[in-house]
Amino acid sequence: MDPVRNPYAPGAGQRPPELAGRGRELDVFDVVLERIARGRPERSLMLTGLRGVGKTVLLNTLRSEAINHLWGTGKIEARPDQSLRRPVAAALHMAVRELAPRHRAPDRIDAFLGVLKAFAQRSTPTTSAGRGRAAPKLRDRWQPGIDVPASSGRADSGDIEIDLVELLTDAAAVATDVGTGIAIFIDEMQDLGAEDVSALCAACHELSQLGAPLIVVGAGLPHLPAVLSAAKSYSERLYRYQRIDRLDRIAADQALCAPAEREQVEYEQKALDLLYECSGGYPYFVQAYGKATWDHAPRSPITAADVRVAAPEAEAELAVGFFGSRFERATPAEREYMRAMATLAHVDGEDAGRDDMDAAVPTAEIARALARKPASLSPARDALIKKGLIYSGERGTVAFTVPHFGRYLRTQPA
Repeated sequence: MDPVRNPYAPGAGQRPPELAGRGRELDVFDVVLERIARGRPERSLMLTGLRGVGKTVLLNTLRSEAINHLWGTGKIEARPDQSLRRPVAAALHMAVRELAPRHRAPDRIDAFLGVLKAFAQRSTPTTSAGRGRAAPKLRDRWQPGIDVPASSGRADSGDIEIDLVELLTDAAAVATDVGTGIAIFIDEMQDLGAEDVSALCAACHELSQLGAPLIVVGAGLPHLPAVLSAAKSYSERLYRYQRIDRLDRIAADQALCAPAEREQVEYEQKALDLLYECSGGYPYFVQAYGKATWDHAPRSPITAADVRVAAPEAEAELAVGFFGSRFERATPAEREYMRAMATLAHVDGEDAGRDDMDAAVPTAEIARALARKPASLSPARDALIKKGLIYSGERGTVAFTVPHFGRYLRTQPA
């Protein structure tokens, strides 16, 4: 097959040629946009799921939908070592710039930009007791490209919760003037600091009570709901949660066949059977195996034999780029912890008749397997959670954030 015509696109956040199996999520978002346009109350959205299920792709698609509805939009990617101020200010600046040409009163836009500039430049002070965030690092001393002077007395207190509530309320007022809405999209949302998560929840709560046309659409790992709940108890009712999972068989076949048909290429049924078995229905893996199979297949229709020949190449690429890069980030103690997890997850997965990535492992069982006290393993566990390699969905258990990671670890030499 001609590799130049290969339609598949395995990449971080790269939209596949066929966005299969996400119709329900797109429909829900369209309803949210329409309800807000008609002045109806709606909740912000949170997308959760393992890595490789297409959360970032879906987040970008939802943003495109909002733009098509003439909303102002901005997107950020959370980082554990960065305050929310700088990225959210940049995102709102972009969103309001999209709305500005349709606003009848330029002075109102300038007034908001003055508030935005004050918010962006205000750092959180350190208290006399030494609590609070320290002075910002040089890279965080950001000067936003806003040509109006910073205002005073609004969104500049230094308390991120007070300031964010005021800033988002003012941004929503600008959207109301134009008769539209603003949507802020936040990827990797579980990496926000505790203070920033609390502030964001408080702001969404205030906006919800006011019926203001501004929503937050977040995406994160499966423990994101627990992160939000730890910040504000009412977060369970504050957001609409949508779990993004692997594709079912029909959607996975569509993701493979629809792009191929546009290139006048077909698959034999047994080839599709084997591709689903290899990929497990995870969108990233569907693209990876589809791309390798296309490059190895001599002609159409693509057969199961073609898949068998191509599978080792796809697995080798995943081992280096998808699994290996994450494994290399772990220390020896963290790798030991994950190997024990992988062994126990495999046993549990077989017993439950499920994929081993669905099997959460009790931390007490990991301690027993390593002949260690649970407390002594807490640093390794906490570091792995911070690195985004594992998550704790329920108290006392952990699971991998990456599909098939346990299977990969079981193939690696100790």
